[in-house]
Amino acid sequence: MKALVLAEKPSVAKEIARVLGCTNKQKSYIEGPNYVVTWALGHLVTLSEPEDYDAKYRTWNLEDLPLLPDKMSLKVMKETSHQFKAVAQLCKRNDIGELIIATDAGREGELVARWIMELVHWRKPFKRLWISSQTDGAIKEGFKRLRPGKEYDALYASAVCRAEADWLIGLNMTRALTSKYNAQLAAGRVQTPTLAMLMEREREIAEFQSKPYWTVTANFGAFQGLWRQKDDHDGRIWDRAEAEAIADRAAKAGTSKVVGLRTSERSEPHPHAYDLTELQRDANRKLGFSAKQTSNVLQKLYEAHKLVTYPRTDSRYLSSDMVPTLKGRLESVAVGPYAPLARKLLRAPLQVTKRIVDDSKVTDHHAIIPTEQFVNLGALSNDERRLYDLIVRRFIALFYGPYRYDETSVVLEAGGERFYAKGKTEKDAGWKEVYQGGNSAYDDDEEEEDGASRSTEQKQPSQLLPALSSGQAVCLKSAAPKELRTLPPTRYTEASLLTRMEKHGLGTPATRADIIEKLLSTDTIERVRSSLVPTGKGKQLLDLVVDDLRSPELTARWESDLERIAKGQADPAAFMKGIREQAKKWIAQVKQETKDYKPHNETNSSCPECGKRLLEVKGKRGKSLMCPDRECGYRRNTDPILLNKRCPQCHKKMEMHDGKAGKYAQCRPCNVIEMLGDKDGGRMNRREQQKLIQQFSDSAPLTNSLADKLKAALEKKPD
Repeated sequence: MKALVLAEKPSVAKEIARVLGCTNKQKSYIEGPNYVVTWALGHLVTLSEPEDYDAKYRTWNLEDLPLLPDKMSLKVMKETSHQFKAVAQLCKRNDIGELIIATDAGREGELVARWIMELVHWRKPFKRLWISSQTDGAIKEGFKRLRPGKEYDALYASAVCRAEADWLIGLNMTRALTSKYNAQLAAGRVQTPTLAMLMEREREIAEFQSKPYWTVTANFGAFQGLWRQKDDHDGRIWDRAEAEAIADRAAKAGTSKVVGLRTSERSEPHPHAYDLTELQRDANRKLGFSAKQTSNVLQKLYEAHKLVTYPRTDSRYLSSDMVPTLKGRLESVAVGPYAPLARKLLRAPLQVTKRIVDDSKVTDHHAIIPTEQFVNLGALSNDERRLYDLIVRRFIALFYGPYRYDETSVVLEAGGERFYAKGKTEKDAGWKEVYQGGNSAYDDDEEEEDGASRSTEQKQPSQLLPALSSGQAVCLKSAAPKELRTLPPTRYTEASLLTRMEKHGLGTPATRADIIEKLLSTDTIERVRSSLVPTGKGKQLLDLVVDDLRSPELTARWESDLERIAKGQADPAAFMKGIREQAKKWIAQVKQETKDYKPHNETNSSCPECGKRLLEVKGKRGKSLMCPDRECGYRRNTDPILLNKRCPQCHKKMEMHDGKAGKYAQCRPCNVIEMLGDKDGGRMNRREQQKLIQQFSDSAPLTNSLADKLKAALEKKPD
């Protein structure tokens, strides 16, 4: 008898098949002497849509809500149904004796496999492959230690609860708001409280009133000191006259006396290894990556290159069974710029501390670290190379000693006023040696997370202090006040928003990036340089949604319940009962609401079909105008389409436009105009469209997106 191995993606299935010696490649599986390896294409099965329960739900009506099916049903996804049929046929083979689940080792991976098993009515034994990297060694070892599938029943129950809760809350609230206000308004159990946090920060910024304050700096020649009223004072003076008086008293003294001197040795331990959220934060701050971009690049490093361990982890520690592999991993990364750093460690036994290895702090997966796979840095793209650099340096830093330095604090008194200065002398670079030079420099400055006001005053730069002794007289060259102002709280970047979401238990490391992207794609927030800012639509949506759904505490409690269900410590039925009650309660509140919604992006242009004011929306293909009435559905592009056709004068790409005589190409700088062959201004047939696309492609194939864009524009009726 053979075992059927179910992977999540074809690329992973291919690697597993190769390791297992499967060579007979078919369209939907790869077979060998002992195994048949097949794959899902992401999800093959999903929760049924409302119209699958009753055809009347094809139309969105507030009166039909809430939608609360007694039992949630499943259906095969239409776009991947061919692969589901193939998997189902394999499951029916008489020579298949057991199933091995080899989908991603996590909550969503478990759901992918179990839903397929449910619809094919799998009744034979099944086991679970649970590995943290895709290397040959990890796959071989994983198949030696296959676990009984029943051990993951609780994880599956948690995944089902998460999926059904998102359906019941998200679908009901989105349909209710959209139907009531006749606008595309999306709400959900994680995205809405995340939006609420962004709006709260905007409120703090709007209400903030900047105030002036002063500091007094004394120049002692070789170094500078800042005035403070006492040891724990921040040095801010809220009255100009008082600041000037302090500076005047000190300056008149002309000399100062050392009244406090302390030198102490300090050390900073290495940072912990990365979990997904911390890596997304660092990649955003240091590389400018969005959270979603980090997830995508990291998945490539894990799946295609096999250079890093499982990405979607919330642990920053390693497990004790990994200790024997650590030297091998260091040997593998000892290439290029990492060679001298890693080889320095390999000369002696590794110092493995509780800060690195702690079984009690490892959940389903350990921290993200390099694998033992040989590294060919030249095979990586620029983004892959930069993200891999963060991971490798953090891993190497784990085995370096603490950063040690002497910190000298001195307090000087002049004219009855006290001035404070600090100096630092490095004794041992320790782990910071790994980050010295170039773009690899370690930056441990945390971004502002709370709503406290900031000041324009920068941190006092590190300075070298001369040899000083208690009671010593030091010449004071000058003392002067400096006017500064308090600043409002900073807007959230993706890095700081991820921190806040993690702090409040919103989402999981695997889902937070998608939540941010969903808020962006629904036009409820937008990127303004590196910040995330709610749009007018987002502000109104938050005002219209029920109070409970805005609360991060409620969503965090749900997420905690899901974790407890995954550990077998909570009842899934009780959790879902609570979700249904909330959905019912919230729909009733939406129905009773009397507020109005006014689109923030309304234009002065009218819809040619129904006469309503058109809305300006941003999409992947640029800006477009669309009718707010969902039943009308009118839409047209406003951004011109760039053709591959070049201007005969300046050779820049020409724009495509519609005119009374038909479609034409125009070079805006030169105002050169050429007709594109649509002389009658009407619709072209498919052959004419293809001919036009080929004609103006400069003999270079168009990308699919550009070809689609051109086709869509050509198919539109002229205004």
